[in-house]
Amino acid sequence: MRHARRRMVRRATRWAAVGGLLLGGAMVTQAAMASEPARTSAVPLGASAADPGGALVATLGASRTAGNWVDTEGRPVVAVTDERAAAEVRRAGAVAKVVSHSMNEFEQAAKALRAAPRVPGTAWVMDYRANRVVVRGDSTVSAADWSRMTRVAEGLGGFVRAERAGGTFTTRLNGAQPILSTGGRCSAGFNVTDGKADFILTAGHCGPKGSVWFANSQGTQQLGTTVQQDFPGSDFSLVRYASGKAGAGAEVVAIGGGNGVRITGVADPTVGQRVFRSGSTSGLHDGQVTGLNATVNYPEGTVTGLIETNVCAEPGDSGGPMFSEGVALGVTSGGSGDCAAGGTTFFQPVTAAMAALKVRMIVAAGAAGQSAAPSAEPSATATHSAIASGAASPGSSAPSTGAAGGPSPLARLTDPRNVGPGLLVIGGSLIALVATRYFRSEQDRKAYQRHYSATWG
Repeated sequence: MRHARRRMVRRATRWAAVGGLLLGGAMVTQAAMASEPARTSAVPLGASAADPGGALVATLGASRTAGNWVDTEGRPVVAVTDERAAAEVRRAGAVAKVVSHSMNEFEQAAKALRAAPRVPGTAWVMDYRANRVVVRGDSTVSAADWSRMTRVAEGLGGFVRAERAGGTFTTRLNGAQPILSTGGRCSAGFNVTDGKADFILTAGHCGPKGSVWFANSQGTQQLGTTVQQDFPGSDFSLVRYASGKAGAGAEVVAIGGGNGVRITGVADPTVGQRVFRSGSTSGLHDGQVTGLNATVNYPEGTVTGLIETNVCAEPGDSGGPMFSEGVALGVTSGGSGDCAAGGTTFFQPVTAAMAALKVRMIVAAGAAGQSAAPSAEPSATATHSAIASGAASPGSSAPSTGAAGGPSPLARLTDPRNVGPGLLVIGGSLIALVATRYFRSEQDRKAYQRHYSATWG
């Protein structure tokens, strides 16, 4: 019985030592593979969300289509002008809607509206789902001016509709994090880079070239200086960091309460897509994209090519980020209403801004080129604590100062810092194997000696 117990102990020790060798080897191997330190990376323009509807529109052309969107079930829908185009859309797996007016007609109507005398407080947008162009006038537009705009709209055809809008179309000067200058308060949008220095991409109306920005109202924490600006016409600007670098957490946009969302890519939105906006005044809010290629006649000037949404915003939210599922879409330009009564908010597309500025988005390490398909509803995540209880999730969320939660057991094993502990495990396991072999040999030698002594004499 004693010998059987010894054999069991030796066998268990050997197996434990072998297991230790395998574990240590895995720790060293995985840690070596992950030894490159985690860094943010810059995603090039063109790493956009998978958009089958947009691809079909591009293939069929502006004369046979009139935009695309996602329906309430998340299916891509393409507006087409003939049955042959509809059949192509269906073969591609999308939903086809046959309409009377094409994108070419929309663009001609927009061109005519731009050519008309400018009226501050008016805006127009292409409503793909209703197959029409909608012209809006806010409360500041006089009866005479609105009558003139209405006549222009009616003269373009039945697909151009004029309607009054509540509130006032204004830029949201005064976010993710607040940035302040002598001109007012805005919100930081996204961090971008040209490969040599890092910048904040924000709204162009926030301040002219040369504006100096601070992180606090006392003006003691300088963030950077505006080095490029486009407003009116477009609405974006580039603030160069005073240090030249955005620093840790450059891929995260704040959503309030010390939480943030990691940006993994950049894309153009789709009508009907659920989106989120963060701003330093009103925090995190969500809604849907209601139109594209919008033109807004702000008091300061006309801006074209904007994204229209029903997400609310307030003064100070200008320049703040709009995103969906961690994919950057736009920066806040302006709108009407507020977050108590709701309203309309317009955004500068980040793709157009980045192309003009020749910069790239700074995204989470390893996420370059990754993005989510547009959908009417965001995907569920396990990190709902980053936003208000009962609200929809804006995507993969994380503390704005770092990663959310502790690392998983697998992450601990594959941590680059575990090269040393892995080697120790291997060393200990080898010692255990050698010791086991030695003790076994010694016991066998003594047993043989006893047996030899007994039988020799």
